[in-house]
Amino acid sequence: METLSHENHFLLLFLVFAIAAFSAAAHASGDCADELGCVEIAPDEKITFGGILRLSGPEPWTGNIAVSAFQLAALAHDGMLLGREIELVLEDSACSEEGGREAALRIVADPAIVGIIGTNCSLAAKGALPVISEAGWLMISPSNSSPFLTNADREAGGLYQPGYFRSSHNDLFQGALSAQFAAMSLGVSTVATIDDGDPYTMGLASAMADTFVGLGGDVVFRGKISKGATDMSELLRAIAQSGADLVYFPLFAAEATLFVEQLNNAPELEDIIMMTADGAFAKSFAQGVGEAGIGLYVAAPHVAGAAYDNFVETWKREIDEAGPTGGFHAHGYDAANLLLRAVAAVASERADGTLVIGRGALRAALSAVEDYDGLTGALTCQDESPYAGDCATGEALAIFQLSGSEVHDGNWPPPVVWTAGMAQGH
Repeated sequence: METLSHENHFLLLFLVFAIAAFSAAAHASGDCADELGCVEIAPDEKITFGGILRLSGPEPWTGNIAVSAFQLAALAHDGMLLGREIELVLEDSACSEEGGREAALRIVADPAIVGIIGTNCSLAAKGALPVISEAGWLMISPSNSSPFLTNADREAGGLYQPGYFRSSHNDLFQGALSAQFAAMSLGVSTVATIDDGDPYTMGLASAMADTFVGLGGDVVFRGKISKGATDMSELLRAIAQSGADLVYFPLFAAEATLFVEQLNNAPELEDIIMMTADGAFAKSFAQGVGEAGIGLYVAAPHVAGAAYDNFVETWKREIDEAGPTGGFHAHGYDAANLLLRAVAAVASERADGTLVIGRGALRAALSAVEDYDGLTGALTCQDESPYAGDCATGEALAIFQLSGSEVHDGNWPPPVVWTAGMAQGH
Protein backbone atom coordinates (compact mmCIF):
# COMPACT_ATOMS: atom_id res chain seq x y z
CA MET A 1 0.00 0.00 0.00
CA GLU A 2 1.27 3.48 -0.82
CA THR A 3 2.12 5.34 2.38
CA LEU A 4 1.24 8.93 3.14
CA SER A 5 3.84 11.65 2.67
CA HIS A 6 4.70 13.71 5.76
CA GLU A 7 2.77 16.62 4.26
CA ASN A 8 -0.37 14.57 3.66
CA HIS A 9 -0.10 12.97 7.08
CA PHE A 10 -0.01 16.35 8.81
CA LEU A 11 -2.85 17.56 6.60
CA LEU A 12 -5.00 14.64 7.72
CA LEU A 13 -4.13 15.29 11.35
CA PHE A 14 -5.13 18.93 10.86
CA LEU A 15 -8.43 17.82 9.33
CA VAL A 16 -9.13 15.52 12.30
CA PHE A 17 -8.69 18.36 14.76
CA ALA A 18 -10.64 20.72 12.51
CA ILE A 19 -13.56 18.31 12.47
CA ALA A 20 -13.43 18.00 16.26
CA ALA A 21 -13.34 21.79 16.58
CA PHE A 22 -16.27 22.14 14.19
CA SER A 23 -18.29 19.60 16.20
CA ALA A 24 -17.49 21.42 19.43
CA ALA A 25 -18.55 24.72 17.93
CA ALA A 26 -21.80 23.19 16.70
CA HIS A 27 -22.46 21.82 20.17
CA ALA A 28 -21.78 25.22 21.72
CA SER A 29 -24.15 26.93 19.31
CA GLY A 30 -26.98 24.57 20.24
CA ASP A 31 -27.15 22.84 16.83
CA CYS A 32 -25.90 19.59 18.34
CA ALA A 33 -26.73 18.30 21.80
CA ASP A 34 -24.14 15.50 21.71
CA GLU A 35 -20.86 16.04 23.54
CA LEU A 36 -18.92 14.14 20.84
CA GLY A 37 -20.51 16.01 17.97
CA CYS A 38 -23.10 15.13 15.37
CA VAL A 39 -23.35 13.99 11.78
CA GLU A 40 -25.84 15.98 9.72
CA ILE A 41 -27.37 14.39 6.63
CA ALA A 42 -29.44 16.48 4.25
CA PRO A 43 -32.66 15.00 2.80
CA ASP A 44 -31.00 14.26 -0.56
CA GLU A 45 -27.79 12.79 0.86
CA LYS A 46 -26.85 9.16 1.53
CA ILE A 47 -26.12 7.68 4.94
CA THR A 48 -22.43 6.90 4.60
CA PHE A 49 -20.46 4.31 6.56
CA GLY A 50 -16.74 3.66 6.47
CA GLY A 51 -14.85 0.41 6.21
CA ILE A 52 -11.26 -0.02 7.41
CA LEU A 53 -10.57 -3.48 6.04
CA ARG A 54 -7.86 -5.70 4.63
CA LEU A 55 -8.30 -5.38 0.88
CA SER A 56 -4.75 -6.10 -0.36
CA GLY A 57 -1.87 -8.45 0.33
CA PRO A 58 -1.86 -12.25 0.48
CA GLU A 59 -5.26 -12.63 2.19
CA PRO A 60 -7.66 -9.91 0.96
CA TRP A 61 -10.56 -12.31 1.39
CA THR A 62 -10.91 -11.20 5.02
CA GLY A 63 -11.87 -7.70 3.94
CA ASN A 64 -13.95 -8.89 1.00
CA ILE A 65 -16.02 -11.08 3.32
CA ALA A 66 -16.76 -8.09 5.57
CA VAL A 67 -17.78 -5.99 2.57
CA SER A 68 -20.11 -8.70 1.28
CA ALA A 69 -21.65 -9.17 4.73
CA PHE A 70 -22.31 -5.43 4.98
CA GLN A 71 -23.90 -5.47 1.51
CA LEU A 72 -26.26 -8.26 2.56
CA ALA A 73 -27.22 -6.37 5.71
CA ALA A 74 -27.97 -3.30 3.58
CA LEU A 75 -29.91 -5.46 1.14
CA ALA A 76 -32.07 -6.71 4.01
CA HIS A 77 -33.08 -3.05 4.43
CA ASP A 78 -33.63 -2.70 0.65
CA GLY A 79 -30.47 -0.61 0.56
CA MET A 80 -32.15 2.17 2.53
CA LEU A 81 -32.05 3.46 6.10
CA LEU A 82 -34.31 6.24 7.41
CA GLY A 83 -35.31 7.03 3.85
CA ARG A 84 -31.71 7.44 2.66
CA GLU A 85 -29.57 5.21 0.49
CA ILE A 86 -26.86 3.29 2.36
CA GLU A 87 -23.28 3.79 1.16
CA LEU A 88 -20.00 2.14 2.24
CA VAL A 89 -16.68 3.97 1.72
CA LEU A 90 -13.65 1.67 1.94
CA GLU A 91 -10.08 2.18 3.08
CA ASP A 92 -7.41 -0.54 2.96
CA SER A 93 -5.65 -1.29 6.25
CA ALA A 94 -3.24 -3.78 4.63
CA CYS A 95 -3.45 -5.66 7.96
CA SER A 96 -0.71 -3.49 9.46
CA GLU A 97 -0.51 -1.02 12.34
CA GLU A 98 0.60 1.83 10.08
CA GLY A 99 -1.97 0.92 7.45
CA GLY A 100 -4.73 0.94 10.07
CA ARG A 101 -3.63 4.32 11.39
CA GLU A 102 -3.45 5.92 7.94
CA ALA A 103 -6.80 4.43 6.88
CA ALA A 104 -8.37 5.81 10.06
CA LEU A 105 -6.96 9.26 9.38
CA ARG A 106 -8.48 9.22 5.90
CA ILE A 107 -11.84 8.03 7.21
CA VAL A 108 -12.19 10.63 9.98
CA ALA A 109 -11.28 13.37 7.51
CA ASP A 110 -14.79 12.87 6.06
CA PRO A 111 -17.34 14.23 8.59
CA ALA A 112 -20.23 12.68 6.62
CA ILE A 113 -19.24 9.14 7.66
CA VAL A 114 -21.47 7.95 10.49
CA GLY A 115 -19.65 4.88 11.80
CA ILE A 116 -17.01 2.36 10.81
CA ILE A 117 -16.90 -1.36 10.09
CA GLY A 118 -13.40 -2.58 10.93
CA THR A 119 -10.79 -3.63 11.30
CA ASN A 120 -10.18 -7.22 10.15
CA CYS A 121 -6.77 -7.50 11.78
CA SER A 122 -5.96 -6.80 15.41
CA LEU A 123 -2.67 -5.17 14.43
CA ALA A 124 -4.53 -2.73 12.16
CA ALA A 125 -6.89 -1.96 15.05
CA LYS A 126 -3.88 -1.06 17.19
CA GLY A 127 -3.06 1.70 14.71
CA ALA A 128 -6.63 2.81 14.01
CA LEU A 129 -8.10 2.91 17.52
CA PRO A 130 -6.31 5.98 18.90
CA VAL A 131 -7.39 8.01 15.85
CA ILE A 132 -10.99 6.79 15.92
CA SER A 133 -11.40 7.22 19.66
CA GLU A 134 -9.81 10.68 19.81
CA ALA A 135 -12.13 11.87 17.05
CA GLY A 136 -15.15 10.68 19.07
CA TRP A 137 -16.16 8.10 16.45
CA LEU A 138 -17.32 4.51 16.66
CA MET A 139 -15.88 1.36 15.07
CA ILE A 140 -17.25 -2.19 15.25
CA SER A 141 -15.12 -5.09 14.08
CA PRO A 142 -16.42 -8.26 12.42
CA SER A 143 -13.22 -10.26 12.95
CA ASN A 144 -10.74 -8.74 15.42
CA SER A 145 -10.27 -11.18 18.26
CA SER A 146 -7.15 -10.20 20.23
CA PRO A 147 -7.81 -9.98 23.99
CA PHE A 148 -5.62 -6.85 24.12
CA LEU A 149 -8.19 -4.82 22.16
CA THR A 150 -10.88 -4.99 24.85
CA ASN A 151 -8.49 -4.77 27.81
CA ALA A 152 -7.94 -1.28 29.25
CA ASP A 153 -5.01 -2.32 31.48
CA ARG A 154 -2.03 -0.64 29.79
CA GLU A 155 0.48 -2.35 32.08
CA ALA A 156 -0.84 -5.71 30.85
CA GLY A 157 -0.58 -4.62 27.20
CA GLY A 158 -4.21 -3.49 26.94
CA LEU A 159 -5.14 -1.44 23.88
CA TYR A 160 -8.80 -0.63 24.53
CA GLN A 161 -10.05 2.83 23.54
CA PRO A 162 -13.63 4.14 23.96
CA GLY A 163 -15.70 3.77 20.81
CA TYR A 164 -14.45 0.27 19.97
CA PHE A 165 -16.80 -2.72 19.67
CA ARG A 166 -16.69 -6.12 18.01
CA SER A 167 -19.13 -8.86 17.05
CA SER A 168 -16.32 -11.42 16.77
CA HIS A 169 -15.28 -13.55 19.73
CA ASN A 170 -12.57 -12.62 22.19
CA ASP A 171 -9.65 -15.03 21.85
CA LEU A 172 -9.80 -15.71 25.55
CA PHE A 173 -12.73 -17.94 24.49
CA GLN A 174 -11.01 -19.44 21.45
CA GLY A 175 -7.78 -20.12 23.34
CA ALA A 176 -9.71 -21.81 26.12
CA LEU A 177 -11.66 -23.99 23.68
CA SER A 178 -8.46 -25.06 21.91
CA ALA A 179 -6.82 -25.98 25.22
CA GLN A 180 -9.89 -27.89 26.40
CA PHE A 181 -9.96 -29.89 23.17
CA ALA A 182 -6.24 -30.69 23.42
CA ALA A 183 -6.49 -31.80 27.06
CA MET A 184 -9.97 -33.32 27.26
CA SER A 185 -10.52 -34.82 23.81
CA LEU A 186 -7.02 -35.54 22.51
CA GLY A 187 -5.58 -36.28 25.94
CA VAL A 188 -2.26 -34.56 25.31
CA SER A 189 -0.13 -33.47 28.26
CA THR A 190 2.51 -31.28 26.60
CA VAL A 191 2.08 -28.42 24.15
CA ALA A 192 4.34 -26.05 22.18
CA THR A 193 2.98 -22.67 21.08
CA ILE A 194 4.11 -20.42 18.23
CA ASP A 195 3.24 -16.76 17.55
CA ASP A 196 4.62 -14.02 15.30
CA GLY A 197 4.49 -11.04 17.68
CA ASP A 198 1.16 -9.78 16.31
CA PRO A 199 -1.46 -8.85 18.97
CA TYR A 200 -3.71 -11.53 17.48
CA THR A 201 -1.23 -14.41 17.48
CA MET A 202 0.34 -13.43 20.82
CA GLY A 203 -3.01 -13.08 22.56
CA LEU A 204 -4.30 -16.38 21.23
CA ALA A 205 -1.14 -18.36 22.00
CA SER A 206 -1.13 -16.95 25.54
CA ALA A 207 -4.83 -17.68 26.11
CA MET A 208 -4.45 -21.26 24.94
CA ALA A 209 -1.32 -21.81 27.05
CA ASP A 210 -2.85 -20.34 30.20
CA THR A 211 -5.94 -22.53 29.98
CA PHE A 212 -3.90 -25.63 29.14
CA VAL A 213 -1.73 -25.13 32.22
CA GLY A 214 -4.87 -24.59 34.30
CA LEU A 215 -6.10 -27.98 33.12
CA GLY A 216 -2.93 -29.64 34.37
CA GLY A 217 -0.96 -29.62 31.13
CA ASP A 218 2.58 -28.44 30.50
CA VAL A 219 3.61 -25.83 27.93
CA VAL A 220 7.12 -27.07 27.13
CA PHE A 221 8.04 -24.51 24.46
CA ARG A 222 6.90 -21.00 23.48
CA GLY A 223 8.40 -19.91 20.19
CA LYS A 224 8.20 -16.96 17.84
CA ILE A 225 8.66 -16.41 14.14
CA SER A 226 8.88 -13.22 12.12
CA LYS A 227 6.12 -12.31 9.69
CA GLY A 228 7.29 -13.17 6.22
CA ALA A 229 9.75 -15.78 7.50
CA THR A 230 10.47 -18.58 5.03
CA ASP A 231 12.92 -20.82 6.92
CA MET A 232 11.33 -22.58 9.90
CA SER A 233 14.08 -25.19 10.39
CA GLU A 234 15.56 -23.80 13.60
CA LEU A 235 12.11 -23.40 15.14
CA LEU A 236 11.14 -26.92 14.16
CA ARG A 237 14.28 -28.35 15.76
CA ALA A 238 13.44 -26.57 19.01
CA ILE A 239 9.89 -27.94 18.95
CA ALA A 240 11.20 -31.46 18.38
CA GLN A 241 13.67 -31.13 21.27
CA SER A 242 10.86 -29.95 23.57
CA GLY A 243 9.04 -33.26 23.21
CA ALA A 244 5.66 -31.59 22.77
CA ASP A 245 2.68 -33.80 21.92
CA LEU A 246 0.94 -30.94 20.09
CA VAL A 247 2.09 -27.74 18.42
CA TYR A 248 -0.35 -24.83 18.47
CA PHE A 249 0.40 -22.13 15.89
CA PRO A 250 -2.34 -19.47 15.54
CA LEU A 251 -0.64 -17.83 12.55
CA PHE A 252 -2.07 -16.16 9.47
CA ALA A 253 -2.47 -18.33 6.38
CA ALA A 254 0.81 -17.45 4.62
CA GLU A 255 3.06 -18.32 7.56
CA ALA A 256 0.82 -21.20 8.66
CA THR A 257 1.11 -22.78 5.20
CA LEU A 258 4.91 -22.64 5.23
CA PHE A 259 5.03 -23.93 8.78
CA VAL A 260 2.88 -26.99 7.97
CA GLU A 261 4.78 -27.75 4.77
CA GLN A 262 8.17 -27.65 6.49
CA LEU A 263 6.97 -29.53 9.57
CA ASN A 264 5.71 -32.26 7.25
CA ASN A 265 9.28 -32.68 5.96
CA ALA A 266 10.77 -33.01 9.46
CA PRO A 267 10.95 -36.77 10.31
CA GLU A 268 11.41 -36.07 14.01
CA LEU A 269 7.98 -34.38 14.09
CA GLU A 270 5.98 -36.95 12.13
CA ASP A 271 3.86 -37.86 15.16
CA ILE A 272 3.19 -34.37 16.51
CA ILE A 273 -0.40 -33.12 16.44
CA MET A 274 -0.97 -29.81 14.62
CA MET A 275 -3.51 -27.17 15.59
CA THR A 276 -4.01 -23.67 14.20
CA ALA A 277 -6.71 -21.00 14.47
CA ASP A 278 -9.13 -18.79 12.57
CA GLY A 279 -6.40 -16.65 10.96
CA ALA A 280 -5.84 -19.59 8.63
CA PHE A 281 -9.45 -20.78 8.42
CA ALA A 282 -10.07 -20.46 4.70
CA LYS A 283 -10.67 -22.70 1.72
CA SER A 284 -7.57 -21.27 0.06
CA PHE A 285 -5.41 -22.30 3.04
CA ALA A 286 -6.71 -25.87 2.95
CA GLN A 287 -5.95 -26.19 -0.76
CA GLY A 288 -2.64 -24.37 -0.47
CA VAL A 289 -1.29 -26.57 2.31
CA GLY A 290 -2.15 -29.74 0.40
CA GLU A 291 -1.54 -33.26 1.63
CA ALA A 292 0.55 -31.96 4.54
CA GLY A 293 -2.56 -30.39 6.06
CA ILE A 294 -4.70 -33.53 6.27
CA GLY A 295 -5.52 -34.19 9.93
CA LEU A 296 -4.72 -30.63 11.01
CA TYR A 297 -7.09 -29.16 13.62
CA VAL A 298 -8.39 -25.59 13.27
CA ALA A 299 -10.27 -23.55 15.87
CA ALA A 300 -12.62 -21.15 14.11
CA PRO A 301 -16.12 -19.64 14.03
CA HIS A 302 -19.00 -22.08 13.83
CA VAL A 303 -22.56 -20.92 13.25
CA ALA A 304 -25.63 -23.12 12.74
CA GLY A 305 -29.41 -22.84 12.62
CA ALA A 306 -32.23 -21.98 10.24
CA ALA A 307 -31.47 -18.24 10.16
CA TYR A 308 -27.85 -18.95 9.29
CA ASP A 309 -28.86 -21.42 6.58
CA ASN A 310 -31.11 -18.77 5.01
CA PHE A 311 -28.24 -16.28 5.19
CA VAL A 312 -25.94 -18.68 3.34
CA GLU A 313 -28.55 -19.21 0.64
CA THR A 314 -28.86 -15.45 0.22
CA TRP A 315 -25.06 -15.20 0.02
CA LYS A 316 -25.01 -17.83 -2.74
CA ARG A 317 -27.70 -15.98 -4.63
CA GLU A 318 -26.40 -12.43 -4.23
CA ILE A 319 -22.62 -12.73 -3.68
CA ASP A 320 -21.07 -16.04 -4.75
CA GLU A 321 -22.80 -19.28 -5.68
CA ALA A 322 -20.01 -21.20 -3.91
CA GLY A 323 -21.06 -19.61 -0.62
CA PRO A 324 -18.87 -17.87 1.96
CA THR A 325 -15.40 -19.37 2.29
CA GLY A 326 -13.93 -17.59 5.33
CA GLY A 327 -14.83 -17.77 8.98
CA PHE A 328 -16.34 -14.40 9.89
CA HIS A 329 -19.13 -13.82 7.36
CA ALA A 330 -21.93 -14.20 9.93
CA HIS A 331 -20.06 -11.97 12.39
CA GLY A 332 -19.76 -9.34 9.65
CA TYR A 333 -23.50 -9.47 9.08
CA ASP A 334 -24.16 -9.06 12.79
CA ALA A 335 -21.69 -6.15 13.04
CA ALA A 336 -23.35 -4.35 10.15
CA ASN A 337 -26.83 -4.87 11.57
CA LEU A 338 -25.80 -3.65 15.01
CA LEU A 339 -24.43 -0.48 13.46
CA LEU A 340 -27.47 0.12 11.23
CA ARG A 341 -29.76 -0.55 14.19
CA ALA A 342 -27.91 1.95 16.39
CA VAL A 343 -28.11 4.68 13.75
CA ALA A 344 -31.85 4.14 13.31
CA ALA A 345 -32.33 4.29 17.09
CA VAL A 346 -30.54 7.58 17.76
CA ALA A 347 -31.16 9.65 14.61
CA SER A 348 -33.51 12.60 14.85
CA GLU A 349 -34.99 14.67 12.02
CA ARG A 350 -35.24 18.43 11.84
CA ALA A 351 -38.16 20.29 10.30
CA ASP A 352 -36.20 20.72 7.05
CA GLY A 353 -35.67 16.95 6.76
CA THR A 354 -32.04 16.95 7.89
CA LEU A 355 -31.04 13.90 9.93
CA VAL A 356 -28.94 14.55 13.03
CA ILE A 357 -26.96 11.64 14.47
CA GLY A 358 -25.01 12.12 17.70
CA ARG A 359 -21.69 10.31 17.85
CA GLY A 360 -21.83 9.89 21.61
CA ALA A 361 -25.40 8.64 21.33
CA LEU A 362 -24.25 6.03 18.81
CA ARG A 363 -21.62 4.75 21.23
CA ALA A 364 -24.21 4.62 24.00
CA ALA A 365 -26.68 2.75 21.79
CA LEU A 366 -24.17 0.01 21.05
CA SER A 367 -23.07 -0.17 24.67
CA ALA A 368 -26.72 -0.76 25.61
CA VAL A 369 -27.20 -3.74 23.25
CA GLU A 370 -28.49 -6.69 25.23
CA ASP A 371 -29.54 -10.13 23.96
CA TYR A 372 -29.63 -9.02 20.33
CA ASP A 373 -30.75 -12.01 18.26
CA GLY A 374 -27.88 -12.25 15.80
CA LEU A 375 -26.81 -14.99 13.43
CA THR A 376 -23.92 -15.81 15.77
CA GLY A 377 -26.04 -15.96 18.92
CA ALA A 378 -27.46 -13.60 21.51
CA LEU A 379 -25.18 -10.55 21.53
CA THR A 380 -24.73 -8.31 24.56
CA CYS A 381 -22.16 -5.52 24.35
CA GLN A 382 -20.09 -5.19 27.52
CA ASP A 383 -18.33 -2.13 28.89
CA GLU A 384 -15.98 -3.52 31.54
CA SER A 385 -12.34 -4.45 30.90
CA PRO A 386 -11.08 -7.01 29.89
CA TYR A 387 -14.22 -7.38 27.75
CA ALA A 388 -14.92 -3.69 27.02
CA GLY A 389 -16.65 -3.53 23.64
CA ASP A 390 -17.09 -7.29 23.38
CA CYS A 391 -20.55 -8.20 22.10
CA ALA A 392 -20.02 -11.93 21.43
CA THR A 393 -20.08 -14.71 24.00
CA GLY A 394 -17.68 -17.17 22.38
CA GLU A 395 -20.41 -19.74 21.80
CA ALA A 396 -20.08 -19.57 18.00
CA LEU A 397 -16.79 -21.49 17.97
CA ALA A 398 -15.71 -25.02 17.14
CA ILE A 399 -12.70 -27.20 16.38
CA PHE A 400 -12.58 -28.42 12.77
CA GLN A 401 -10.31 -31.02 11.19
CA LEU A 402 -9.01 -30.85 7.63
CA SER A 403 -9.60 -33.92 5.50
CA GLY A 404 -8.84 -34.90 1.93
CA SER A 405 -12.25 -33.58 0.94
CA GLU A 406 -11.21 -29.99 1.68
CA VAL A 407 -7.58 -30.33 0.64
CA HIS A 408 -8.11 -32.13 -2.66
CA ASP A 409 -11.74 -31.60 -3.65
CA GLY A 410 -12.30 -28.00 -2.57
CA ASN A 411 -15.19 -28.77 -0.23
CA TRP A 412 -15.80 -26.26 2.56
CA PRO A 413 -16.10 -26.05 5.53
CA PRO A 414 -14.33 -29.07 7.09
CA PRO A 415 -16.19 -31.26 9.59
CA VAL A 416 -16.67 -30.11 13.18
CA VAL A 417 -15.08 -32.39 15.80
CA TRP A 418 -15.51 -30.35 19.02
CA THR A 419 -17.70 -27.48 20.21
CA ALA A 420 -18.03 -25.28 23.25
CA GLY A 421 -21.04 -27.35 24.27
CA MET A 422 -18.99 -30.53 24.16
CA ALA A 423 -16.35 -28.90 26.36
CA GLN A 424 -18.96 -27.97 28.96
CA GLY A 425 -20.51 -31.43 28.95
CA HIS A 426 -17.23 -33.35 28.98
